Amino acid sequence: MSKIKTLSALKKIVESLKKKNKRIVFTNGCFDIIHPGHIKILKDSKSKGDVLVIGLNSDSSVRRIKGRARPIMDEKARSKVLEAIELVDFIVIFDEDTPLEVIKALRPDYLVKGEDWKADKIIGREFVKKIFRIKFYPGYSTTGIIQKIRNG
Repeated sequence: MSKIKTLSALKKIVESLKKKNKRIVFTNGCFDIIHPGHIKILKDSKSKGDVLVIGLNSDSSVRRIKGRARPIMDEKARSKVLEAIELVDFIVIFDEDTPLEVIKALRPDYLVKGEDWKADKIIGREFVKKIFRIKFYPGYSTTGIIQKIRNG
């Protein structure tokens, strides 16, 4: 069974899981080139609840946020890589610049973001019970990896 769901299908799944008292955790990102920093975010996110939902920026969303040279891998490839990671329960691709509409529709219990986000600036915070801000894995970023490849 595919972990990649439409928002409407995922909304029904999440509602059903909540009735079974499952704690839904949501995090989001581009997940362009998976690196140890991404794995740390996924591990930390999954540890906060029972079901981990990933909001994945679509290709057009990534281009608007990161520039014309990104993403390196298209949304189909990025979602397939995430789907193979056992920590991830569901993936929903969104086309907007932020996951606000996804968060509003799913109303997860917990929202996980990196520590670089100030709590009062986290998109969707009003639709969740709790926000977790997690530390980054130092020395890893997709942008840094791309620059290292380009510079040889």
